[in-house]
Amino acid sequence: MSTGGRTLTRTAVPKARGGAVQSVRDSLVVAQRNLIRMARIPEVVIFGLVQPIMFVVLFSYVFGGSIAVGGSTDPAAYREFLMAGIFAQTVTFATAGAGAGIADDMHKGLIDRFRSLPMARGAVLTGRTLADLVQTALTLVVLAIVAVIVGWRIHNGIGQALAGFALLLLLGYAFSWIGALIGLSVRTPEAATSGGLIWLFPLTFISNAFVPADNMPTVLRHIAEWNPFSATVQAARQLFGNLPAGYPVPAAWPMQHPVWASLLWSVLIIAVFRTLSVRKYRSATG
Repeated sequence: MSTGGRTLTRTAVPKARGGAVQSVRDSLVVAQRNLIRMARIPEVVIFGLVQPIMFVVLFSYVFGGSIAVGGSTDPAAYREFLMAGIFAQTVTFATAGAGAGIADDMHKGLIDRFRSLPMARGAVLTGRTLADLVQTALTLVVLAIVAVIVGWRIHNGIGQALAGFALLLLLGYAFSWIGALIGLSVRTPEAATSGGLIWLFPLTFISNAFVPADNMPTVLRHIAEWNPFSATVQAARQLFGNLPAGYPVPAAWPMQHPVWASLLWSVLIIAVFRTLSVRKYRSATG
């Protein structure tokens, strides 16, 4: 197009590359970028470790001995009962950080820069959630070491213990997609952090994480028994061998089949919230 003797050219926006292989490659590149960024800000990782370690110590030594588990008030029994709940709380609370990170990228215009590149549209979010998963795994390793120091033990062998940690990480990955959707839906990282924690507190406390669900009022007990968080906690306890002798297993299906319930809940959450997050990402950057 010519105007006043000058020729103007229109710059084409690069098209997103398709294909599953290319999408995986793009996702890994974005994940690597986020991991490098996390490594350059070590205080984020350190502060992320402080809270779960405090929960382990406080719940173990403050509440241990005052809460009956399986008819026993033995502090050692409560510590083993507690740890699966602390692990699950740690992986789900990482959701707030995931949402804040995506909101920060949106606020700084980094998402728009990614959009200008010929890359798979879902790769930005997938890469971010994968990087958060790696950070969560490292946090779990440190937390497990602290748990061993305060008296936690596994009793069903290393294979089942690894399966328990895998279910915990899968739940954390599933919840990170909820955080991604929140981060894309708000205007500031501060709002994403607040929005990521408001719903997590009732979800984690109306569960079997810290006290047996049979001690709750009827309505709350039913909510706790069908809570996806409770299913993963129960599955981890079962795989770790941390269910105390005499502990009454509720009759609800998720509590009777916690491993399957945990898998089904996590896969369902990923399928629903990944779809919603990618759709929101496209509309937000479209």
